[in-house]
Amino acid sequence: MVAILDAIVLATDPLSRVRIAGPTAMERAVRVAKRVGASRVHVVESDAARAQLGDVHADRLLVIRADQLVHTPLVQPILAAGANAVAVVPAQPPVNDLTPGHYAGAFVVEGDDAKRVIAELARGDSDEAIVARISSAQHVPHGAVARAPIATKQQRRAATQLLYKILIKPQDNAITRYLYRPVSMPLTKLLVWTPITPNQISYFVAVLVAFGIWLTAHRDIELTLLGSVVVLVASYIDCCDGEVARLKLLSSRFGAWVDTIVDELSSVGYMIALGWHCHLYFGPRYFGNVGFDPWLAGMAVGAITYAWCIYCIYYNIIVAVGSANSQDYVGRFEVVPGKQPNSVRLVPAAVKAISTKQPLPQPLEFLATYMPYIVRRDFISWAAVGFATFHVTHIGFGTLVLGGLISFVILTIDHVKLRSLRRSVVRRGMLLEAP
Repeated sequence: MVAILDAIVLATDPLSRVRIAGPTAMERAVRVAKRVGASRVHVVESDAARAQLGDVHADRLLVIRADQLVHTPLVQPILAAGANAVAVVPAQPPVNDLTPGHYAGAFVVEGDDAKRVIAELARGDSDEAIVARISSAQHVPHGAVARAPIATKQQRRAATQLLYKILIKPQDNAITRYLYRPVSMPLTKLLVWTPITPNQISYFVAVLVAFGIWLTAHRDIELTLLGSVVVLVASYIDCCDGEVARLKLLSSRFGAWVDTIVDELSSVGYMIALGWHCHLYFGPRYFGNVGFDPWLAGMAVGAITYAWCIYCIYYNIIVAVGSANSQDYVGRFEVVPGKQPNSVRLVPAAVKAISTKQPLPQPLEFLATYMPYIVRRDFISWAAVGFATFHVTHIGFGTLVLGGLISFVILTIDHVKLRSLRRSVVRRGMLLEAP
């Protein structure tokens, strides 16, 4: 039976009221505790609140001090360590205010040790003194972007810059990293100081995209250009909801799904709107008398391929990856032993190095590296504005439909392989663990 985790946040120091990228240090410590699974969080802001700790009963207790910037990598390693564990400064600390091996401001205890720690905190003992008396505790180095001092203005600026490092996601492609993040990050740095929530940003993006799609669907090329610009602006603001959520520790599964649904509907909606514009602007006989309206046919093909691609992507990330973020899509899996007897699980297949006698010519290497970006939504948002600017929206629409067809083929192959792999596990009589 897994012990229920309780948390105590020590916030008697005035530094716990200091704001870093929006929330106070105390609010951050509370959100960190909840993020790592604490069912109850007890905040000690005064001597009276400390005295009331005597009424707290916990089988497993996490203690966090809130006189510094704290983030989840401070406590995740000690919770993973098992029983009693103390977070300490690693050998190569991100900040140099404490020496390696020094107590970093968080620890976890279980059973009788948890009861003893609660009693000691209630009578006024400091967390440093308590940690020094826990002889059985493992000393576990904290992770990156875990903590930082905030006593001076210089330290607060450094703590803020350290925190901003989490905005760069490893899944970001070159377009996102060099075209989108440089614009969205300054906007995010303003939004974190407001009461605007990540979900409210997603709702605003949805309204903005709907307005852009409506403008795009007109015959007038100027309105279509304006609509494409509005959709592009929305794609920049769309980066901010996740950034604000990570900075303010407000990420949620519901918020991830709201963002995901808005993203996918905006892609399908813009493609259909652009096709309808082409139908009105170029007319059904643009390619001659072919017996059908090519724009309506393209819209139908695009809608079908996009819908199938969305199904394949989310089957992949929900069933095999256990995520709600389409950036976590995995093309190839392999089977590894599971945690339970006679069980296995699917993990991303290791990338195998391909040996070639000689490298590809530079033009081919460039195409192999950057051609896949053509079918990405973030590239198409920019390209659509260019197509509308030069009155070649039909090329933009064709690119969207072609991108859907290419993705349809690639994702169908991946989907068939994933289904086949899962069936092979079942045929062997083995239990497939959930991601």
